[in-house]
Amino acid sequence: MISEAEKSRMQAGYKQVLRALGEQRAEKVYLASDCEDKIKTPVEEQAEKSGCPVFYAESMKELGRLCGIKVKASCAVVLKN
Repeated sequence: MISEAEKSRMQAGYKQVLRALGEQRAEKVYLASDCEDKIKTPVEEQAEKSGCPVFYAESMKELGRLCGIKVKASCAVVLKN
């Protein structure tokens, strides 16, 4: 799902995702299917405005693992080169 090259350009966290989307630095966004709506809705709306694709991970635990961190992650962003 996520390549090693993408992992090196990945940032996890709500604020980092919104900042990257606002600055047009996001290549793609990942959202955990089980994250809260107060996180999911603003990220989806901002991604749509930015024209950035959104992909969904099975769970917050799975997304954290994909990001290479030892904690859960609600959302993550892959930054452009």
